[in-house]
Amino acid sequence: MRGCARLWDMLPLWSSSSTPGRDRSATRIPGPAGRPDTGHLDRQPRVAVVGGGIAGVSAAVGLAERGVAVTLLEREPDLGGRVTGWTGTHADGSPATMTRGFHAFFRQYYNLRALLRRVDPDLAMLRPVADYPLRHDNGTAESFAGLPLTPPWNVASFVLRSETFTARDLVRMNPAAAAQLFDVSVPGIYDALDAVDADTFLRDIAFPEAARHLAFEVFSRSFFAHPGALSAAELATMFHIYFLGSSEGLLFDVPSDPYPITLWGPLRAYLTGLGATVCTGVEVESVGRGRDRRHRVRASTALDGEFDAVVLAADTAGLRGLVERSTDLGDPGWRQRIAGLRTAPPFLVSRFWLDRPARLDRAAFLGTSGYRYLDNISVLDCFEGESAAWRERTGGSVVELHAYALERDPDLDQVVPALLAEAEAVYPELRGATAVHTEHVLRDDCPLFAPGTFADRPAVSTSDPTVVLAGDLVRVELPVALMERAATTGFLAANALLDGWGVHGHDLWTVPNRGRSSVLRQGARRGRRSRTPAEAHAAPGTATA
Repeated sequence: MRGCARLWDMLPLWSSSSTPGRDRSATRIPGPAGRPDTGHLDRQPRVAVVGGGIAGVSAAVGLAERGVAVTLLEREPDLGGRVTGWTGTHADGSPATMTRGFHAFFRQYYNLRALLRRVDPDLAMLRPVADYPLRHDNGTAESFAGLPLTPPWNVASFVLRSETFTARDLVRMNPAAAAQLFDVSVPGIYDALDAVDADTFLRDIAFPEAARHLAFEVFSRSFFAHPGALSAAELATMFHIYFLGSSEGLLFDVPSDPYPITLWGPLRAYLTGLGATVCTGVEVESVGRGRDRRHRVRASTALDGEFDAVVLAADTAGLRGLVERSTDLGDPGWRQRIAGLRTAPPFLVSRFWLDRPARLDRAAFLGTSGYRYLDNISVLDCFEGESAAWRERTGGSVVELHAYALERDPDLDQVVPALLAEAEAVYPELRGATAVHTEHVLRDDCPLFAPGTFADRPAVSTSDPTVVLAGDLVRVELPVALMERAATTGFLAANALLDGWGVHGHDLWTVPNRGRSSVLRQGARRGRRSRTPAEAHAAPGTATA
């Protein structure tokens, strides 16, 4: 396993005592001041946390650590939300764990990693991925390995060695439009770009087509949406988090074993050790007014309890349904915003336990673009212990394929063979392999960040100080996204409730909430001021330089 084995060696991880990672410019968001726990109160507060994904678990941990009596309610059989997993068996009785797909634990995910450190202080559960290559169906490819970590030198090095950028392309680019990427702050970038879709924004910059696919569309499809249906502000924020705003780099870590083993089992034990009650397989039916305490929570089981506060950390459809059934929750405007939340198109995760291996030098994770269905290929036996055991035992590989932004109600009998054929075109050694075991997950429950919707997204706080929201669907005026947005809003929800009880909250961290270079920020602002109204509303793809 020479090629895969390189991924098992930990890369050196520098950190200082004052910052959570390599980046000395990381920004601390202090938690509210107050008493160390709830012991000064007349009675212990009781909180129901609805939803056991990253956001709900983060909120539950943040509250339970301060002496709050937490009941965590999750409708699925296990914790994890969109990072959950479940175990089946192969014919020989060995485990065959399935998940909702590969997740990258970037080193900028300070708050998510802080959650994981509760159960693994050294983050030994995570292993680094040596590269994150991208491939277009026209044969061009890019790599992020070996780039400098510090902006803007990381971008300069990427462009200089790129197969898809040329000096001629750079001259043709629209500097006034591109400059906005160097002056990203939240929420300012949403004021500037939320009304524009990502595809229009990229065409306005006048990137070459292949570069758009490889350098930007991969980011947009991380949100399971076509660039034309995604806010340009969301795309610019992503580029800031991973590239221009952080010196943590664009490489990432992955759990060394399936999520139930590395993440959710230990976190569940940690919560119960703090005195929290964790209930899985329980769907909350409604939240109403209580008699002795503020809220009464009714669930699909015999649970019918009263609580002083509620954290709503459900997914988009779950939150919409719960609010619709809970007529006492929120004011009319807030309820209308919740009802208006939309989900991204369906995505498919297909995992194949094959009887022949992928080549030893294949990337653990390959992002793809330009294919009809295929968005990435993961070779799990290169980094995950259970899958590596499959390779050692059978001589095969465990290969996972993702297809994002599918049509509604896709025909899997047509999609899966086409997806597999595209993967075989990328990794020809997989042709003729037999799938000993297969699993397919089709879901459409990820939030859609459509143009013009930022202002209407619900925030952590509501008109009722005892009802707070958490999740990646929640509007938060910090440079965070995806799993890190979920963890951050979970801790922010806990902080909001703790502050109301006069209890000390949790400090959080983010990448800097502005461009790294004052010179580039000033240039971006001059560029924006110099654009005429006609240039600012130029047709997509029109270069104004």
